[in-house]
Amino acid sequence: MKPLTLNREISLKVSESPDGRFLFAGFDPSGDFIGSRPLKELLFFSHTRSYMGLLIEDKDGAVRAGSREIVESFGDPHPFVRYVGRSEEDEQWISTFKEAASIYGEPGLPRILGAPGGSLQVAEQVSEGAARLLGQVFEEILEEGGIGQDRLDDVIRFRRLEASETPDAPLPFRMALRLSEPVEDDGLWMLESTLVNPKTGSHWTPAISKSAQPPSESLPKKWKPYAGSVARMQSRIRTVLSGDYSSDNTTFIALPLEDHEVRSFLKDDLPLLQALDIDVILPGWLREAAERRVRVRASASAGSSGNARLEDALSFNWSFSLGGSEIPAERFQRLVQEKREFIRSGDEWFRLDAAWLARIREMMETAEKSGWTVKDLLFRDLEEELGAVSSRPDDEEQDDPLFDFLLQHSLKDAVERIRSKEGIPETPVPDRLHAELRPYQQKGFDWLVFMREHGFGAVLADDMGLGKTVQLIATLLHARESGLAESPSLIICPTSVIGNWQKELQRFAPDHPVLVHYGPGRLRDDGLEDALASLGNGLVLTTYGTFMQDHEELTAKEWDAVALDEAQNIKNMQTKQSRAVRKLRGRHHIALTGTPIENRLAELWAIFDFIHRGYLGRFAEFQEEFIGPIERDGSEKQMQRLRAKISPFLLRRTKSDPALKLNLPDKLEENEFVPLTEEQAALYEGYISETKASLLEAEGFRRRGIILKMLSRLKQLCNHPALFLKEPFGEPDEMLARSKKLERIMTLTADIVDRGEQVLIFTQYIGMGELIRHCLSNLYDIEAPFLTGSMPKGRRDRLVEEFQNGGFPVFILSLKAGGTGLNLTAANHVLHADRWWNPAVENQATDRAYRIGQDRFVHVRKFVTIGTIEEKIDRMITEKAALSADLIQSGAWITELTDEELNDLFAIG
Repeated sequence: MKPLTLNREISLKVSESPDGRFLFAGFDPSGDFIGSRPLKELLFFSHTRSYMGLLIEDKDGAVRAGSREIVESFGDPHPFVRYVGRSEEDEQWISTFKEAASIYGEPGLPRILGAPGGSLQVAEQVSEGAARLLGQVFEEILEEGGIGQDRLDDVIRFRRLEASETPDAPLPFRMALRLSEPVEDDGLWMLESTLVNPKTGSHWTPAISKSAQPPSESLPKKWKPYAGSVARMQSRIRTVLSGDYSSDNTTFIALPLEDHEVRSFLKDDLPLLQALDIDVILPGWLREAAERRVRVRASASAGSSGNARLEDALSFNWSFSLGGSEIPAERFQRLVQEKREFIRSGDEWFRLDAAWLARIREMMETAEKSGWTVKDLLFRDLEEELGAVSSRPDDEEQDDPLFDFLLQHSLKDAVERIRSKEGIPETPVPDRLHAELRPYQQKGFDWLVFMREHGFGAVLADDMGLGKTVQLIATLLHARESGLAESPSLIICPTSVIGNWQKELQRFAPDHPVLVHYGPGRLRDDGLEDALASLGNGLVLTTYGTFMQDHEELTAKEWDAVALDEAQNIKNMQTKQSRAVRKLRGRHHIALTGTPIENRLAELWAIFDFIHRGYLGRFAEFQEEFIGPIERDGSEKQMQRLRAKISPFLLRRTKSDPALKLNLPDKLEENEFVPLTEEQAALYEGYISETKASLLEAEGFRRRGIILKMLSRLKQLCNHPALFLKEPFGEPDEMLARSKKLERIMTLTADIVDRGEQVLIFTQYIGMGELIRHCLSNLYDIEAPFLTGSMPKGRRDRLVEEFQNGGFPVFILSLKAGGTGLNLTAANHVLHADRWWNPAVENQATDRAYRIGQDRFVHVRKFVTIGTIEEKIDRMITEKAALSADLIQSGAWITELTDEELNDLFAIG
């Protein structure tokens, strides 16, 4: 790099950054790059605000500066250096800088017209580039002080006066403003001009006797020559003071201020003065005063016996301290009423936030008038409301917060018991429950009873397979046996599981009166009223579809308990069904769901609106407060707030949670009972009528052939009528409406995939496998391979490897082709879409997942259509297996049934 000589020309390369700042690179006449340091020394040699370029930024050897720094520097350029552009564009930039600097330095700024509406206006002859640059200069002044555009006129007036001055000789002092605290507790503040000696740091202000005189008379003799400069500077300062201060412009500034005027000065004027390079001297303590405020403690207690009950009223004990010293409540009230913002305590001054104190007082009054109870601590955001009076966001992280909310020990225990679900009293299992509850099921039952007794709705969100059904049945039996239930209870479930509910009620509570309100023959109007009256405190079981058809009758009644199974069915809160369900009235509302609703926020809102109407507010408010911040911004803070709100009313256990010590078997096998649709039932009866006569007349080999053909045809009909009728597939929604089995398979599979798990689906029929693929792909965008006997070995091996590596979540397999010889331990769910009369074949298929290498609980579901050959074969297998396992495993028994057994097998119902 060559040494730089003066009286020479420097060519500049200029570029504008997206943020409005400028980059300069300098070159000597020979074209050599001169580097950022010498270029800064020349460009900013007289720029005092940047200490002659010392504070100007370097960037990759270039110089980076803002519009204000550039305009000020080009207004007082180096006398021995001439700048030219390296290109026409650069030359245009230099011309623009010089024009803007000339306008900015003109006495009185005649070509800057003002700022109507907060936007800079200039004379017509000013070029567009210079006008934009000057606008950026004033924007930077405002931004440096964090000041709004509404103060732009003040800045222009200040600059207009400043530019009108003819520089005098350098001043032997610097002028500043000084803010002084009151001498007496109830006195006024003083904002006054002061002259600071740069050598000694001492401050000079006029004596009281001379405070009303102009600077030419009040200044010391040695400083009188500078009286004009002092007077003009004070006049400029007065132009930007926003308060309505009446003061003689010819005298030194001396303004008495009240507390609220001090706050306005600190908020509005101080940043602007500093941005305009006017020194403001504040009391040292004032900079720390924002950290010192009145601290408030509210201690809540309930009940006189020491054992808090949920209906007990809360009583509050308030205490206040300032700087570690207690202050009486009467003085606190006086501070609030007088709206004082700065007070003295001992030898120290403190700043108070009047608005914050007013919120504290309002909250104290609300607490006294509202009659808050222990229950309100859970059902409302009382702690959040109380905590909201904390003055700043970072108070949450302080060890000594400004507001402290404490709970009496017994009250804290009561609230904590509900939130943690620990210490809930154990309830004896009902005598008429035909089941032995597992330990975690007993806890769930205890919790449901506890929530009912204290008037809280409940969401039981255990994983599928953990027994939500038996826990709810136990709860309903307890209410009936203990005499708490005075009217019928209502359970609403999807149509695809109503058969399961009938079977589970028969199994676990055979003595419990049940009215199944479903189907075209269901009771209506007076018939329903009579049936309910005779039902007493029994149970009504219905489906979401049926409820929607009869919702006017059902919502008009007062139920003992209302329970929703698969409660996510009301997730679309705007649908008629969801709105109608949420209007149901019961003494206890219970929602059952196996899906992790805390991750599905719209679904969560609808379910909580059912168990406690309005608990999470209107949906629009919930969306703004929680859904947006959590789903769009990933706000962990809002997620934690939401978890805290819902946790008292939500019980969720997962099979994979080691803390539960569930001691579940390695494999759970259960039947999924589904009903026939009306279309399936009509086709079933018609086919039986057509073929049963020929069956009863046939003998030997022909008889066995007819039986096998009927079994196959009827099982395909149980799967879907389109398979029985050999129809092409239609729209997925239409296909689901024709088969509750298909609908249930879709629901379960989607839930399993949502949890990040994998599933095997076995079927005997190619058509059923393709139908499942068709619906999964179009409804859930899940592409599920289908392994059949015609698949080449290479393709088959690749699919197995990919599935084991987590490449896809759903694998559909032909029972014959995929039932043996495969290792598919990546799956921990197995669905048998249709039943085989040889259980050994089903077990072999299940063992594709349940085998060596499987380290997770395996859940197996076998779909059984109620009232059909599927249910009857299942019952026969269970009965005959106890007599002759070998016979059942061979599969030969099915063709050797007697005529009476065949009549029962093929009869619908």
